[in-house]
Amino acid sequence: MTIQIIPSHPTSDGAGVKIQRIHGFQQNQLDPFLMLDEIRSNNPDDYGSGFPAHPHRGIETLTYMRHGGFVHEDHLGNKGTIQSGEAQWMSAGRGIIHSEIPLQQDGLMHGFQLWINLPAKHKMKPADWQDISCEQLPWQPLTKAELKVIAGQYVIVDAPGSDKTTSSQTFSGPLQQLPSAAAVADLCLKPDGEICLETSIKRTLLVYVYEGELSLNGQPLTSQQMAKLQSADTLQIRSAKGAGALLLSGQPLNEPVAHYGPFVMNTQAEIDQAIRAYQQGTLTD
Repeated sequence: MTIQIIPSHPTSDGAGVKIQRIHGFQQNQLDPFLMLDEIRSNNPDDYGSGFPAHPHRGIETLTYMRHGGFVHEDHLGNKGTIQSGEAQWMSAGRGIIHSEIPLQQDGLMHGFQLWINLPAKHKMKPADWQDISCEQLPWQPLTKAELKVIAGQYVIVDAPGSDKTTSSQTFSGPLQQLPSAAAVADLCLKPDGEICLETSIKRTLLVYVYEGELSLNGQPLTSQQMAKLQSADTLQIRSAKGAGALLLSGQPLNEPVAHYGPFVMNTQAEIDQAIRAYQQGTLTD
């Protein structure tokens, strides 16, 4: 097994919203994932203006809020809110124009937005959108840990018993339609908490620590760092003092990536066409 540590970096987006960002556009190193943004602040000046109306093409996004919330509106007439513990899925497909504005004017805002690449054959499909409520996203109690599966599924493997056999539990999330059979979960480890994940050497596996410190098969990982794991059949996650982490897993597309701002396609010609379509008002036609 190999582990690559990827640090996040501070930046801003939208109307000056301050975020921590990890992206893998160069060499498509996070395939099928493109980017992960974390927003975390008690200062409304860091998030108050949100993300005014802007376009997308060729991607899907998953937004998950741990504290605070946003209002989503788009050109299709959709309007919905997500608050603490809830998530939102959006497929830009051939084109969507939407806005994300904070529900609150003060207090803690903490959440994530994940960009997932669409395969070439689906990049021009119709746009779609869905909110996922707290009731659909329960915490699953484990030994000294909790797991909330938002998309796809995760298998937790127990250590061998006296008969030298292992047992496992499969946890599934309400979203099963993400590209590349992507899986996303929130893991909270209590002090001295430990879990063992069943993984696949054919899938991209990413772990992003948003709180505390943990170890991955003995490799330390601290807050605001991401680990990319390869050639792993199982993954042992431990924390001495407790930690919180996002787990991401997906089948690589192995397709070329062309990127410009909110557009992700396969060629520069397709990016140029998307820009022209947006300028001409035909992006969503």
